[in-house]
Formats: sequence, C-alpha cells, structure tokens
Amino acid sequence: MRCVMKRAPLVLVSRDMTSAPKLLFADPKGRVMEHPYLLATLRSGEELVPPQDKPIPLPSSGRLVHLPGRLPVGLHPETGELELVREMKMGGKTFVPNAVGALLPPGYTRTFLPGEVKGSGPVLPQWAYTAAAWVGEGPVAWAIHTDRRSHWDPERFSTPDMKDLVAKHMARFPDNRVLKQLKTCAMLYRCFTSQNTFYVRDEAAIPASVMCNARCVGCISDQPADGPPASHERMDDGPTGEEMGQIGLFHLEHAPGRTMVSFGQGCEGEPLTRWKQIAEAIRYMRARTQAGSININTNASLTRGLEALFDAGLDAIRVSLNSAVKDLYEAYYKPVKYGWEDVEASIALARERGAYLALNLLLFPGVTDREGEVRALERLVKKYRVDQVQTRSLCIDPLQYLEVARERGAGGEPVGIRTLLQRLKAARPGLIVGNFARGLEERENAAGVR
Repeated sequence: MRCVMKRAPLVLVSRDMTSAPKLLFADPKGRVMEHPYLLATLRSGEELVPPQDKPIPLPSSGRLVHLPGRLPVGLHPETGELELVREMKMGGKTFVPNAVGALLPPGYTRTFLPGEVKGSGPVLPQWAYTAAAWVGEGPVAWAIHTDRRSHWDPERFSTPDMKDLVAKHMARFPDNRVLKQLKTCAMLYRCFTSQNTFYVRDEAAIPASVMCNARCVGCISDQPADGPPASHERMDDGPTGEEMGQIGLFHLEHAPGRTMVSFGQGCEGEPLTRWKQIAEAIRYMRARTQAGSININTNASLTRGLEALFDAGLDAIRVSLNSAVKDLYEAYYKPVKYGWEDVEASIALARERGAYLALNLLLFPGVTDREGEVRALERLVKKYRVDQVQTRSLCIDPLQYLEVARERGAGGEPVGIRTLLQRLKAARPGLIVGNFARGLEERENAAGVR
C-alpha cells in the first residue's frame, strides 16, 4: 500500500493541549485509549495530513471503533513530525495498537478518514470509517451535519414494539415474499427503511431483485471469498408485481406525511433487472391510489427499462454513483453489459420525463473531492438540473478503495469535502444537499426551479 506521510506545518499544532485533538488507539481487546502526547492525524486519499478543518463532537448515536491490523499514525506536538505507532506499553504490558475511527449516524457526512497505515490485519468490514480524536473531555469526529431532519433519528427505530408491529403486518399479508424479506431486514439487520414499512411511515422499502448487472467492489450483499464479509444477505426469491404492489399500496394509503415507497434496497441486486415486474407493481398501486411518491434507487443502467417505469407512474429516481468520470465509475461498479454512457442517458431521461432527480453520491475524502472529479460532478448537476445530491460516505475499507481509484478518474489536488458540497450548490442553484429522500410536499417547497 502506497502512502504519503506529509511533514506537518508547526502552525497547525495547538499550544493549548486541552483542546488539541489527541490520537486515539485501541488495545488488542478493542479498548480505546488516548495517546499520552501524540496528536491525531487524518487521511485524505493517499496522504496522511495533520489536523485541519473543524471536527465536531461525536454525535450521541455515533461510536468509536477499532480498525484491526491498522497502525495509528500520530503527530508529535513539538517537532511537527508524523510518527507511526508500532507498539504501546500500558500497565506493564507491550502490545501492537490498532487505529481508531468513528462511525456516524444518518445525517452526517465525513470529511476525513482515520490516519492509519496497514499492518498485518484483514480487509476491514464495510463501514464508513471516519477520522476521530479526543478533545478535552470527549471524542470528536471530522464530519459535517448535512441533514438535520429528525425523522431518521436512530432513537425512532428498533423500538420495543417492533416485534409486535412486524407480526401485525405479516398477518395482513402472510404469504407475501416482499414482507418476508423485510421482516429479516427489519429484525436482523435493523434496516431503517425496512422498519418504516412496519411502522407505516415515511419512506418504505420494496426489495425487488435477486440479480445484479454490476459487481461493485463495496457491495454490501455480495462479496468474493477473499473479500470482507457482506453485511447483508441478498434476497433469493424475486416477488411478483402484485406482491410488491400490495405492500406499496398499503403504505401509500395508510402512512401519513412524507409518504414514499422505494424500489432498490441494500438486500437485493439491481431493481432495473426486473423492470417488467416493477412496472406491473407501479400500475397496481397507481390504479388504486394517487397518494405519495414512488421512487427507485438504482444504478440507472437500463434506460429502456427505466422508460417503462416512468410510463407506469414512477415519479422519483435516485442514481448511485461514485464518480462522474467513466474510468473511475466503471472501476468501482464493474458494470456488466452497460457503461457510464448508459447511466448518463438514464439521468437525461429522468430529467426529460420530469421526475425528481437525485444522485446517491458515494463520497470518499481525497478522491471524490479532487479538483477534476469536482468539475465533472459540477457539469453533471448543472447539465441535468439535478434536484438533490444525497451524500453517502462510502462503506468500504479505505485502502481497498484507494487501490481501485489509484491512477483513475480526474486528477488534481483535493479541495475538501466541505468545498465540494459548496461548489455543487453553486453550480446548480436550488440544489438540495442532504442525506435523506424528500417527499412530494418537501420537493414542491424546495428552493429553485427545475
């Protein structure tokens, strides 16, 4: 693994050691501790850099995690030199420390990765590892609070009545394969969108596909034998259009407020591979109600299938991408029988058909915010008058993604995640930058015009 360790400018080191961001490390049992004197470092792409930008207190629903087999890198407060921490002595015992990062709750977007280098450990599980440190009396993380709406607050999910709500809904549709899959996702994986189906509120999930026409490096439901463990088990029995329509119709008719159903979930493949069944489901719903919104989360690979969904009544689309540059996009998604040109054609179609157009932007500090990458994204949101960019911190081992991105995509120095988001807003007046999908009323009240 190639890594550039920059010498830190001394002007960035605080002389007030009570407010300086202290390096965190973990012992072999995962217990997190503060380093006696070293300051934290940050990773931006290939480079390890000193603390910069302003961290935030770790949110109450966030948590610190250790990175097994990753060595922490600290900054010496007197010399300004970066130091690789190969061993620690605590309580008379010597051990190899693990680096520490933070995991953030929904509504936050990370700005830097943990300052670490690979030791002898495995590929890390698929989480969005964020730079963290200790300041004063508590942990901090390098992130932006990008969506302050509270309906995705973790405290509203996995409540004590969830089991009873699942049983009640299952009794309504006892043989429905969609609901059987959602039960697993809600109870085992604690997927918020799946749980919404049983809470009968907000955005509800309708998984549709067992197949996928991409081989994403960071796929959370399908990984090769030498990859990290998949965080979800993919559904293995594709439901009929009527089964999907039944679950969607009930939600649209009974959920209050920002009512929405979404095809395309983490527990399935690419929904457009079953566009005929999804079109049938949409027609089933729209023949019986005009309430709420029908959305698809997709890689936008099959433009012909997407057109059929718009004909059936689809009104919103969220297109997932890690880059607006062909070679980096295709290196990560590994598309099968489609390419970046098809994705852009689908985005153009969505704009032509008047759908609410969102991008699910998989962000990675030091790559997504490179100058050339930012310009490509600016062009995309401006040309197609994108309504919303939903920021998603890419869940992947950082070093694994750097192998994918090396010498691919548009180059240039990183401008920072904060600046990236500001520039996207400037490129498309009225653009919403957040983390959560918008309901019909929220779209209508949003600033700007399409």
